[in-house]
Amino acid sequence: MKTLRRYLTREIIAATALVFAALLMLFAFFDLVEQIKDLGRGSYRLRHVLLHVLLSVPNHVYELFPIAALIGTLFALAQLVESSEYTVMRTSGLSVTRMAATLVGVGGAFALLTFVFGEFVAPPAEQLALRMRSQAITGLVAQEFRSGLWIKDDKSFINVGEIMPDSSLRNVRIYEFDDAHHLRSISLAESGNYLQERRWMLKDIVQTTFEDRKTGIKAMGEASWQSVLDPALLNVLLVKPDQMSAWRLYSFAQHLRENRQKTLRYEIALWTKLLYPIAVLVMMVLALPFAYFQRRQGGIGAKIFAGIMLGLAFHFLNRLFGHLGLLNDWPPILSAISPTLIFLSVAVGMLWWQERR
Repeated sequence: MKTLRRYLTREIIAATALVFAALLMLFAFFDLVEQIKDLGRGSYRLRHVLLHVLLSVPNHVYELFPIAALIGTLFALAQLVESSEYTVMRTSGLSVTRMAATLVGVGGAFALLTFVFGEFVAPPAEQLALRMRSQAITGLVAQEFRSGLWIKDDKSFINVGEIMPDSSLRNVRIYEFDDAHHLRSISLAESGNYLQERRWMLKDIVQTTFEDRKTGIKAMGEASWQSVLDPALLNVLLVKPDQMSAWRLYSFAQHLRENRQKTLRYEIALWTKLLYPIAVLVMMVLALPFAYFQRRQGGIGAKIFAGIMLGLAFHFLNRLFGHLGLLNDWPPILSAISPTLIFLSVAVGMLWWQERR
């Protein structure tokens, strides 16, 4: 049995690696086409485009792991079925349960790699890609922390505590410096609404000025503010919750909770991040009955197509439950785990049906 397990493991890993290479090249090509549209904007050159595509690869690795594992396992098992090796294995005493255990063993290694990429590799690479792109196109230097988004705008540093869905700003701090890099004023505004042509209307402002060793404080109901920021640029600068690491999501949710702000979106993203590696195991177990069940209904090409459809169904179902949970205030863990449970139920049901035959 050890020989069979090693053989199956080698075949599955080789097939999954082949599928991964094809999918990553495809998605890298899509990224290249998307980024080329901005070629020439500001100082955005071909080297920036290629670097952005390269830095996007780790995030694709993380997102595609369940799909690649499913298609790779289907491909490997389909080849075994086509060559009758699978039938020989079954008649030699290899039960479906032992086959599933072998898949879970390989899937455990894949799940660990998924977690590593999702937690330690993809988030910093994605943030670096966003910063590099925005700095090359707009000249802005920006970084997102627990205290909000920080942006350098000429001689000013801007801190935006929160960006609302309608692109309005909350808790805006503006630190203005003079040519000698001395702090000239600090402006704190409760909110800011976009007008047009990169002009904002700030409300409930408290401004502290520093001039000739004197400090002055002035309160204003509202004031117009000219900045390089606009809603489109803010959407580019902000890192999406599903591209953050689990630790950063937890830290950010805690920060929002301490400030009595809604955390559901980040909690759903956190649970999804933690449970996503388990989906790799479920996809591989699902491939076992599906590959054998389809042996008389098409060749290897048909099975690969079926795997792609199943992978896409899981991907869209994952996003659907995330949005439904956000809209209906479902428990975060329920929104995150429901797609995996649905596909696990299908896999277990098909395995049970196959054993009953």
